[in-house]
Amino acid sequence: MKFVTPLFLFFWFLFILCLTNGCATLPNVTEIIDGAPAAQKPRQILSSKGLVSPRKSKAIMARLQQSVNPTDILERHTAVVESVTDSPLTKGNKVILLADGQATYTAMFAAIEKARDHINLESYIIEDDETGRGFADLLLRKQAEGVRVNIIYDSVGSINTPAAFFQRLSDGGVQVVEFNPTNPLEAKGQWALTHRDHRKILIADGRVAIIGGINISEVYSSTPFRRKKNEKAPIHWRDTDIQIEGPAVAELQKLFLDTWLTQQGPELSGQNHFPDLKAEGKALVRVVGSTPGEDNRIPFIMYVSAITFAEHSIHMTNSYFIPDEQLVRALTDAAERGVDVKIILPGVSDSKLALYAQRHYYSVLLQAGVKIYEHSTSLLHAKTAVIDKVWSTVGSTNMDFLSLLNNDEVNAVILSKEFAAEMEKMFAMDLADSTQIQGDEWENRPLLPRIREWFLNLFIQWL
Repeated sequence: MKFVTPLFLFFWFLFILCLTNGCATLPNVTEIIDGAPAAQKPRQILSSKGLVSPRKSKAIMARLQQSVNPTDILERHTAVVESVTDSPLTKGNKVILLADGQATYTAMFAAIEKARDHINLESYIIEDDETGRGFADLLLRKQAEGVRVNIIYDSVGSINTPAAFFQRLSDGGVQVVEFNPTNPLEAKGQWALTHRDHRKILIADGRVAIIGGINISEVYSSTPFRRKKNEKAPIHWRDTDIQIEGPAVAELQKLFLDTWLTQQGPELSGQNHFPDLKAEGKALVRVVGSTPGEDNRIPFIMYVSAITFAEHSIHMTNSYFIPDEQLVRALTDAAERGVDVKIILPGVSDSKLALYAQRHYYSVLLQAGVKIYEHSTSLLHAKTAVIDKVWSTVGSTNMDFLSLLNNDEVNAVILSKEFAAEMEKMFAMDLADSTQIQGDEWENRPLLPRIREWFLNLFIQWL
C-alpha cells in the first residue's frame, strides 16, 4: 500500500489538472510571424509625452540598429510582438540590473521607504520567514504613515504561509488579495487549479517598478557559495530582477490593477496610480504580460520569435526548462544556422522531476550545436535572455508548460546595447559557475536516467 498510494495520488492529481486545464494549447508562432505586418512599417514608440511620430520612431530604431551588428531582432521580431500585444514599446526608461536577491531586496526596501502615495506588491510566494516578516514590518509602517499598501499573493505559491501572517497585514490596514484561492468556494469569479499568478511586481508611487523572478523568501537572501559533495546546508537561490523608472512603469501598473480588478479586490481610490512620468534614461522597454488563453501567451510568442530572428548569439538562463516543440525547433534551427546558442540551466533544483525532465531535451539540442551548461554553485532560478547584444528580457516566465500555458506572467523586453552588455557580463559570471554538458559523454550515460527522463516527458504539461 505504501507504493500504491503515492502513485494513485500522482495520477489523481494529473486527472484533476486535466479537468481544470481543458484542452489548452500554445499558439502557432510560425503563423503569427507570417501574418505580422511588414517590418518596414515604423514601430509605434511611446514617450513620456505620448506617441512618437513615425519619422522619429524610424530614426530611433535606425540608430539602435547601427549600434550593433546587423540583426532582424530589432525590426522583424519587434513587428511580430507588436502585432499580438497592445503594450507599447516605450522610450526614455532607466533600467537597473539587479543580479541577485540581496541587490533586489535592497532596491525594493529603498523604493518602499521612499514611497509617499502607494505601494503595490504582487508576488507568487510571500513566506513567513525573516525576509517575509521584514517586508511585512516595513509595509505596515508605511501604511501607518498614510501610504496605501496593496498586496496580491498567489494561493498555491504561498500555501505554506500561515493565514495569521496575512491577517496581521490586514489588521494593520494593508489591503490583501489572495489570487485564485485553492478552495473553489472562496474563489471570486472563474476558478481553475492550474491558473496561478506567477508574477513578481513591486510598484512604488507609480514611478518605480521592480520585476523579475524573485519571490519574498529568505532563500534569496543568502550569499552564493560552493557546496561540498553531500553537504546538507541550505543552498542559495540565484535569481535576477530589474528596476525600471520611466514610461514603462505605467504598463506594469496596468497589469497590477487589472489583476486586482479580476480578483475583485477592494476598491482602490484616492491614490495617483498614473502620475506624469518623465524620461529617466535611454532604454526602449516593452512590458510583456500573459494570462491563460491561446491568444494571450505573449511571452511564449516573444521567446520563439526572438530566437527565430537571432543572427549572432542567444545567451539564455532558465530555471525550469521543459519547452514545447516550437521552442526546441527554434533553438536547434538557430544553432544550425551558425548562431552561438548557449543555455544555462539548473544543476540542482527544488524539483527533482523538473530537473530530470529538462535533461530529456539535451540530446536533440546538443546534436544541433546548442551548448548546454548546468549551474553548480546555487539553485538557479533566473529567467533571462540576451540576444545579438541588443535585445534582453528579464521576468517571471519559465520555459515550462505551467508558465507558458497556465500562469499569469510578466517579462520586460529591453532594447539597449548598454543594458545588453551588462546582461552579457552577468551571463559570463554564471557561465564560470557552470559545467558544460559534453555531447559524447551525454550520449553514453547509463540507461536508467534515459528511461526516467523519457517517462517524465509523458507528463511535461504538468511539471
